[in-house]
Amino acid sequence: MLEGVGATARPVRRPDELAQVDALVIPGGESTTMYKLANIFEMFEPLRERVDAGMPAFGTCAGMIMLADEIEDGIEGQRTLGGLDVVVRRNAFGRQVDSFESDVDFTVLDRPFHALFIRAPWVERAAEGVEVLATVASGPSLGRIVAVRQGVIMATSFHPEITADDRVHRYFVDLVRSS
Repeated sequence: MLEGVGATARPVRRPDELAQVDALVIPGGESTTMYKLANIFEMFEPLRERVDAGMPAFGTCAGMIMLADEIEDGIEGQRTLGGLDVVVRRNAFGRQVDSFESDVDFTVLDRPFHALFIRAPWVERAAEGVEVLATVASGPSLGRIVAVRQGVIMATSFHPEITADDRVHRYFVDLVRSS
């Protein structure tokens, strides 16, 4: 998806690889496993330091959890990279069997975005300096915050990378280019 909107994507698994990129995308997955592996492979502190120093970052689903300043329903001792002054609730929409699709009202896009939620978090609280980019447009989760931006850091609780719609990734790449 990133390459489709004109960016060069490369994997980052080690601190020397992190030093070679201008921005970071933290994908979906299991946030507790990501946290543990980042520590095991000595990536947690370098990642935290780069985000804290102003590196643009985009987190999807578990990536949103990793970029939140605070999480609810995390495992004992789970830390985050921080960067977004939000409180995020893990697995807020329910278990794997509760995964769903829904249109979201995305403030910076010209029309709603059809989003796929898989064991997704949501933003419980966003501080004053955090821009709410999207909320769920219908259903029992109507109005839940599912995309945010604070400066050069953004996050979605859904997976825009598994759709054919590149508008969210294009928005992030434009954000990186303008920073």
